[in-house]
Amino acid sequence: MLIVDNKMNRKLEYVMGTYYLAIDIGASSGRHMLGQIHDGKLELEEIYRFSNEMENQNGTLCWDIERLFQEILNGLNECGRIGKVPSYMGIDTWAVDFVLIDENDQLLGNAVGYRDTRTEGMDQLVYEKIPLTDLYERTGIQKQIFNTIYQLMAVKTEQPKLLERAESLLMIPEYFNFLLTGVKKAEYTNATSTQLVNTKSKDWDFELMELLGYPTEIFEKIGQPGESVGFFTGAIQKEIGFNCEVLLPATHDTASAVVAVPSNQDDTLYLSSGTWSLMGIERLAPDCSLESMSYNFTNEGGYDFRYRYLKNIMGLWMIQSLKKELNDDYSFAELCELAKQSSITSIVDCQDERFLAPHSMIVAIQGYCKEKGLQVPYEVGDLAAVIYNSLADCYGQVVSEIEEMTGRNYPAIHIIGGGANADYLNEMTAKRTGKDVFAGPTEATAIGNIAVQMLATGVFGDLKEARQCIYDSFEIKHYKGEN
Repeated sequence: MLIVDNKMNRKLEYVMGTYYLAIDIGASSGRHMLGQIHDGKLELEEIYRFSNEMENQNGTLCWDIERLFQEILNGLNECGRIGKVPSYMGIDTWAVDFVLIDENDQLLGNAVGYRDTRTEGMDQLVYEKIPLTDLYERTGIQKQIFNTIYQLMAVKTEQPKLLERAESLLMIPEYFNFLLTGVKKAEYTNATSTQLVNTKSKDWDFELMELLGYPTEIFEKIGQPGESVGFFTGAIQKEIGFNCEVLLPATHDTASAVVAVPSNQDDTLYLSSGTWSLMGIERLAPDCSLESMSYNFTNEGGYDFRYRYLKNIMGLWMIQSLKKELNDDYSFAELCELAKQSSITSIVDCQDERFLAPHSMIVAIQGYCKEKGLQVPYEVGDLAAVIYNSLADCYGQVVSEIEEMTGRNYPAIHIIGGGANADYLNEMTAKRTGKDVFAGPTEATAIGNIAVQMLATGVFGDLKEARQCIYDSFEIKHYKGEN
């Protein structure tokens, strides 16, 4: 069929069967998802999946970057093996983490993970150079101790020679793009997560970097979602047996997920539910006010210069940690069912830092309940219920804060990502917020990644058309709010 691309003022012929590949790497797993349009709907197929987690390397929590890249190649090889070769591909990952590269394009140090403790106290060193209020006014990004701005201060303070030797700083998906194409290119949505992008210029805040003593020359030019990075290098083509054009999706996984919110309503409230829960709205302008800062809202970059006005919530990390601590003897569905049978009413503060990276999530939850005089959970179902009910309670608080900040009422919450499968949590969210909850699609990040690729190549005329297609293509479950 013919797709009219008004922006380029030309017609693009879209051949049925063209494959688009999303490589979506989260903090607990990664997957290769192929997408294509068939009978007007977006079809998704999982080709390859692999595990991911931070590893303790000599006392530091790090990502195994070499293994992750090998998994990327493994999935690409699988595409070739089954005869479903993508014409385009894009990589998204979690945000804030980065690597430093020397003049010979070799890694400097490890790819340290955001849950590592190296940033402790680094916020105060940053604030000696610029007050937090001024920093928020410039960047609009909420304070999180693991933000790139604080990680860089840790490198500058503890490993200054690494910064001195660095030729480039690349966020994790950008580094993988470089290994595939030989091209170094930053991407807007992920760049904003560093807390080093100015909301007015929508570019790196070099004045801020100089104030903090960070070398400005290591930051690559920022590209926008939909831009081409390049094609596979000769070495990669030889290894996997085909060529492919690498495009920039929204490389921050949450930004990709928000692209896939199946709604074109102006009053859409979304909850990207995964290892982290990100609840917010889309705005055309940031809110960098002191009141917004006091609520710890962030103004992260989105597709087409939209702003993702949202708050980070601890998310499914807590239930993932519980599941792992129980030796994976229970599935997530079983944990939901056990939680539903529990009568415990204890609520913990999901935002308490003790839950960020505890040695034992069970001990952390029990310790909090003991301190607050709450019923202490010991059974598996009670532990799961405390986590799910606490998350739903936190979601309710954030909804109230968003409505207060915007002066608007939001009738529904669109839950996207893996958490859309958590029936009990979704039921509790509808109950505690009083909002209708629409859950799905579950693979929102991969879908949003592919949608941006399709927008870039003319399959969709605009974001509205893409979101309508997503709504028509995937199952959306409805949980009625209890007002």
